Amino acid sequence: MPSRRLPPLRALEAFMRTVRLGSARAAAEEIGLSPSALSRRITNLEEFVGKKLFTRARQSMQLTDEGQAFYEAVNPHLEALARAVESQSDNISLLRLRLGVLPLFGSQRLFPHLGELRKRHPLLHIDIDTGPHLEDRVGDTLDAAIILSRGPRQGLHAVRLDHNMVHAICSKELARILGDTPDIEKLAKQTFLIHNELPSSFEAWKQALGLEDLEPTAIDHYDSGQLMLAAAAQGLGIAIMHDDHMRRAADSRLTDLYGVEVESPYSYWFVCKPAALEFRPVRLFHDWLVGAGL
Repeated sequence: MPSRRLPPLRALEAFMRTVRLGSARAAAEEIGLSPSALSRRITNLEEFVGKKLFTRARQSMQLTDEGQAFYEAVNPHLEALARAVESQSDNISLLRLRLGVLPLFGSQRLFPHLGELRKRHPLLHIDIDTGPHLEDRVGDTLDAAIILSRGPRQGLHAVRLDHNMVHAICSKELARILGDTPDIEKLAKQTFLIHNELPSSFEAWKQALGLEDLEPTAIDHYDSGQLMLAAAAQGLGIAIMHDDHMRRAADSRLTDLYGVEVESPYSYWFVCKPAALEFRPVRLFHDWLVGAGL
C-alpha cells in the first residue's frame, strides 16, 4: 500500500504560529524567518491542501472560513502528536507553568478541576502565585495570570472568562433588619466591605439603586474575597461582590440584599504575552481553561 503524502511540516508550523500569535510578523520573528519567507511557507501549505487559508492585505493576514476550519481540524491532532511524543520520550522533563491567580478564583473555580487537568496532561505542573499586581508581572515573574479587570492592558493576549453581576451580600440576620426595600438612613449606619480588585463595584451598585448620596459609617477594604464572605457571614458588614462568588461559596448564612442585579464593571480574564502561547505549558493550560469553561 502506498504511503500517504505528509503535509509540509515547516509550512504547517508557520501556519499554526501565525494563528496562535495573531500576527504574521510575530510568527516570523518566533521562527526566525523574514515575513516574506513565512508567507511563502503558508502559500506552500495552501497549495498542498488546495484551499485559501488566509486573506492578505498589506502586513495583515486574516483567517478565511476555510482557514479557521482547517485550524480547528488539525490542532487537536497536533496536540495529540505532541502528547504521544512526550509519553514515549525519556528526555522530556516536567512542563512547568508559573501562574498568577486570585485566591478566591483559585479556591472556588480552579482547584476543584485541577485533577482533570493533571489526568489530561500528567507532565504539566503549576507554580501558583497569589501575590499582588499579577497583571504587571506577566512576562516577568509569571508566565500567565487570571485577573479581575475592567479590561487588560494592551499588548497582552486576553480571554474573558465570564460576565458578572454585582450584589450586596450580607448575613440573613442583617438582611432582616434592613428590610426588603433600600433605606438610605439604615444603610448609612452600616459597614460596607470592598475588595481591592473591585473598587468601582460599590459606586455601580449605589447608582443602580438610586443611592448615589449614600455615605456609610465605614468602608473596610479587603484583598481576600474569602475573608470578605466570612466577615459578611458573621454580620461584620455588607460585602459588595459578584453573584458568582456568593453562589460558589454556598454559605447558608449569607443572602443577597434586596435581590437587585447590577452589571459589574469587572470580569475575570486569562492573560499572557502573545508569544507565550508558543510556550507549551502556557498553551496547554490556556486551551484547557477556555475549553473547560470554568
